Formats: sequence, structure tokens, C-alpha cells
Amino acid sequence: MRIVLLPGDGIGAEVVAAAARVLRELPLELELEERLFGGAAIRESGNPLPPETLAACRGADAVLLGAVGLPELDRDEVRPEHGLIRLRGELDVYANLRPARGHGVDLLVVRELVGGLYYGERGTRADGTVFDTMEYRPAQVERIARRAFEIARGRRGQVTSVDKANILATSRLWRGVVERVAPGYPDVELAHMLVDNCGLQLVLAPGQFDVLLTENTFGDILSDVAAGLTGGLGLAGSASLGDGRPGIFEPVHGSAPDIAGRGIANPAAMLRSAALMLRHGLDEPAEAERLEAAVDAALLSAPTPDLGGNATTVEYVDAVVSALGA
Repeated sequence: MRIVLLPGDGIGAEVVAAAARVLRELPLELELEERLFGGAAIRESGNPLPPETLAACRGADAVLLGAVGLPELDRDEVRPEHGLIRLRGELDVYANLRPARGHGVDLLVVRELVGGLYYGERGTRADGTVFDTMEYRPAQVERIARRAFEIARGRRGQVTSVDKANILATSRLWRGVVERVAPGYPDVELAHMLVDNCGLQLVLAPGQFDVLLTENTFGDILSDVAAGLTGGLGLAGSASLGDGRPGIFEPVHGSAPDIAGRGIANPAAMLRSAALMLRHGLDEPAEAERLEAAVDAALLSAPTPDLGGNATTVEYVDAVVSALGA
């Protein structure tokens, strides 16, 4: 199975190296191929997603991505994040899965990933007005809704569809399509919730949620709130899936340039993303479960500084490898 590694920027290189080391410990035949991406690729070629990187990703079974973003490129016309947005669109990985588990919370955000504000028309008018357009086609909503209902069948059978239907036309479309999909899943309970109330409920009573179905921007925000409830972005992985291979698997955290190169980055989110890759991308659920258990064990035995410990990145990975061999 061929995996393309995209280290990207900041601590991306460190956590991807950690994942590569752990993956080589598994009893699987994996071919790991590293490619330039993000700010590192801009510096090399001026393009955050070079053609050869995209071609490698298209031909892979899975893409494991570190992080993108460099402060010195934040104001440039071409930014590292543009490569990430384009890669998601090119691979049509429309279903972004962001689990949040721990501290009495066990929910999954199923976020539509290739539509909405991030992909709509944008520009600047002559008078200086800047605009971004939120657009959704019914077919885009239907396919993400079906994915959420199917996943809920394997969990607790509850979907909460999040929108802003009292204000936004796109949300009224969203709600209508979800309502049309729901009868095909009579074993799944559907509820609707406005996004502002959902943010409040996540803070007050997160245990009420099973699967949160959201459009792109709402899901981006709410999944970070959910991560905050369960230990922070340093522990949160994600899977971005289409209707076939390859998927993109990446931690939710950013490139953290302030700690890059210091050897203290927490690779747990990257390793949890690798476990999601094994489960959803490579059809290796048993190895995914082993890796998830090893990551959890290492968080207790070798916590990194962000969790109040003093383990280095390498020491944490040593603990994961040890737990895998136990």
C-alpha cells in the first residue's frame, strides 16, 4: 500500500517523521513516499501544490499530511493554505471526519469539505468591498448527509444536522436536503440545531451529541470547539474521504512555528490521524485499534510539555513503539 507523506511546514516535518517511524513498526507492507507541500513547496517552486506532488497523491492509497502555514507567507498572494484547499478539491475528499473522544465526550463531526465559503466565488469590487460567496448544490449536501447517516448506524444512531436556516438560504437548502435523505435511514434519529446554539450546547452538554453533520465553515469551527473539550488540538486527528482512494489524513492542529525544531511537538494527533488512515483509508481496522491503544497508553506514560509532562517528541514515539510491542 502506497502512502504519500506531505510534511508541510513548522512541526509538520517532525510529526510526520514520528508517524513514519511508527507505521514502519506495523506488520504491513507500506511504501512511504515524501513530497513537497505548503510553504516548503512555495519556497522551492512558488507553488504550494506542485504538479508532481498532486500526481503522486492521485496515485497513492492514502495521503498523510503534517501541517501547513508559515507566518512570513501570511500576507502573500500565494499562501501554503491554498495548497491544502486545492488538494482537497482535486481529490474530491468531501467528507471530513473529526472525532472528539474523552472527558465524557464521544462525538464525531462529519463536515462537508469541498463546498461552501471556502470554494465559492470571491473578489474585491471597485469601491474596496471584499466578498466571499457561500454556495451549495443539492447533490453536495445529499452525499455528505448520506455519509453521516451511514456512519451514525455504526455508532449510537443519532445525527444532529447543524445549520443557520433562520437566516441563510444555503442553510434552508441544507435542511431540506437532509430531511429528504433521512427517511432512507429509519434506524437513525435526526435532529436539527442552529449553529450558534450548537456551539453553546457543545460547551454546556457535549454528551448529548453522537454525529454532528455540518457544512464546511461551521464544521471547521465546531470541530475545534469539540477538540477543546477533549484535550486540545494537539490530540485531534482527522480523516478526509471521498468515494474512493486516496483519502487525506491530517492532525487538526496548525504548523506551530513557535515550537518547530525544538523537539517537543506532540505527535499524538498525527498518530491518531494515521490510525484513521488505517481504519478508513487502508481497511486495516485491527492495526488501527492497536495504534489507537498505543497512542493512549503513551499519553499517560510519556506526556509532552503541552500536556504538563516533559517528554520529547522522540521519547513519546519511543513509548508508542514500546506499547505496540507489549
